[in-house]
Amino acid sequence: MSRIQDILNKAEREGTVKRTRGLGDSTAVADLAASPTAAPPRSTAVERTQARPASDRPAAEPTASGGATTPREATLDHRLVAALAPQSLAAEQYRSLRTRISSAENGRANRAIIVTSPGKGDGKSLTAANLALTMAQEYQHRVLLIDADLRRPTQHRLFSLPEAPGLTDVLMGAVTLDDAFVPLADHHLTVMPSGVPAMHPAELLGSAAMRRVLDSARTRFDRVILDMPPASPLADVHVLAGMADGVLMIVRAGVTPKPAIERALAGLDPQKVLGLVLNETGTDGSGEGYGSYAYIAG
Repeated sequence: MSRIQDILNKAEREGTVKRTRGLGDSTAVADLAASPTAAPPRSTAVERTQARPASDRPAAEPTASGGATTPREATLDHRLVAALAPQSLAAEQYRSLRTRISSAENGRANRAIIVTSPGKGDGKSLTAANLALTMAQEYQHRVLLIDADLRRPTQHRLFSLPEAPGLTDVLMGAVTLDDAFVPLADHHLTVMPSGVPAMHPAELLGSAAMRRVLDSARTRFDRVILDMPPASPLADVHVLAGMADGVLMIVRAGVTPKPAIERALAGLDPQKVLGLVLNETGTDGSGEGYGSYAYIAG
């Protein structure tokens, strides 16, 4: 864990991670990525002027079994800059993150990657979606984005998709894996929504059925990005971390307190922690902040 501690210390010295600021602060608990109607974080200043929906045409209807038989077009939330504003500074930072993840592999493929955060409002869902879109832009790369936040699912709203069928439906045996896949042809990305609300999310995520889902996804996709709930105090991330190849911890610069980061990292295998992603650390020249990913560990 020393390499992660070094990153934390460096970030704290530069003022991007606060030591004492509490999670109860209103700026820390507002989950801006959870609702497309919420005000965008500062990191999307460039996106607001450039992002436009990809298409207004109606999407393909699902079949009777619940799965989309053909790729569909999605109306993307304007904060998905990786697809809607690829020339923006924010989109460039997501490409930098993609490159850093590839560079950190060192011969071991990080095929299934969990994206989480110490608490609400750190931007983990938005980062997961933009990272998946960026990875899908690589030549002939097959990417699957799974909404594994079964408590406060977000991805179906970011991509304007039905919440179900999805992951929980597959885990409970209600539909097949293919039924829950939503291929987005225009973006070379497949999304699996969260599915129907579950009574016991941690138990579902730790089940043998979840392991089978990940094993199958690894054989069919080059990258699998799992958007998960905050790592502390929930058990969900720790339950699933053993099945995944890597974990990205999303931190909101100057807001997420260092003790919260340390609690979120506690119990995770240090070898699986790919690094910390610091949101909102830079400026675009107008005084507005944009995402920075300079502290991912290699």
